[in-house]
Amino acid sequence: MKDTTRSQRILVAMSGGVDSSVAAALLVQQGYDVVGATMKTFCYSGATASSKTCCGLDGIADARRVSDALGIPHYVFDVEEDFTRDVIDDFVSEYARGRTPNPCVRCNSNTKFKDLMERGRLLGCDGIASGHYVRIDHSNLPSPALYRGVDTSKDQSYFLWGLPTEMLPLLHFPLGDLTKQQVREQARALGLVTADKPESQEICFVPTGNYRDLLEKRLEARHPALEPGRIIRRDGEVLGEHSGYANFTVGQRKGLGGGFGEALYVIEIRADSREVVVGTAEEGASPGVEIGELNWQTTPPPDGSPIGVQIRYRAPAVSATVHSTNGPFTLVFDEPQQAVTPGQSAVFFEGERVLGGGRIERALVAAKIG
Repeated sequence: MKDTTRSQRILVAMSGGVDSSVAAALLVQQGYDVVGATMKTFCYSGATASSKTCCGLDGIADARRVSDALGIPHYVFDVEEDFTRDVIDDFVSEYARGRTPNPCVRCNSNTKFKDLMERGRLLGCDGIASGHYVRIDHSNLPSPALYRGVDTSKDQSYFLWGLPTEMLPLLHFPLGDLTKQQVREQARALGLVTADKPESQEICFVPTGNYRDLLEKRLEARHPALEPGRIIRRDGEVLGEHSGYANFTVGQRKGLGGGFGEALYVIEIRADSREVVVGTAEEGASPGVEIGELNWQTTPPPDGSPIGVQIRYRAPAVSATVHSTNGPFTLVFDEPQQAVTPGQSAVFFEGERVLGGGRIERALVAAKIG
């Protein structure tokens, strides 16, 4: 979407991957005064992270090489303290409560963009950019609108609902109108060293790919989340035992054992009793959802309003109705939904536009809606 508020100097978040590299290159081509910045988080400390993540010393090196090729300055910002507090501690705390966090949302909302804005001001920048696949429309100032990226397979609007409205006028997303293939082609045409770099696949601060390794290091000895407990049906029937409820998430099918005679899924995690509740797909379907930690990028809709809501990354938005704005914010789905997972994000849409979002507190059952 056309940006009618062309900033003169833009700070670009550069992870050392192909997306942020091309974002910086496009802004240079468009005549902006571009500054590159890489954020040093937990995953740079002590050891080089897995090549499957966007992080590690190689990421800093690649970002610097791209910056040199583009002829722009490059800085490394140490945000380890904030990142640990806002992202890693939250991640561990959520699993300890039997919930499933989304650290990328926390990083974008609490650390990455806020820190970039503060540092950018010190460097004389009046705009911030990243390689996210989202679009932003600046034509309706002072209230820009955030939209899904054109490439539906790469759209990352789900991760940006927590951005405060006052930050939106300063943001730039050069890749929003491009597909991943086009980004790769741009990088190759420019001869960037990151052109064929693999996609990031793991949580950056869990380089082993097994988040239980992190939980065992950061939780106290014999924490209930890592202790054995029962696998039960909702009526209390005991089906087996597990080695820690932190190993499970709502909607999960694998790891439950076998011999049940029907497909069973995790439908609830009861941290207080260390019980993992399983049931059929029908038993796990929820008619509605209660959402907390709300952030609106537009005027909140009143009770009874139709709204689109996306409750998982890689899932389409589904139709719902605002059921309550007094007290816990509640949505009722037009059709019951599977795997409504506490701790995950619920992101609100009107068509392609992001309205805001929040954290799922709990899935509702029919008896709770009236």
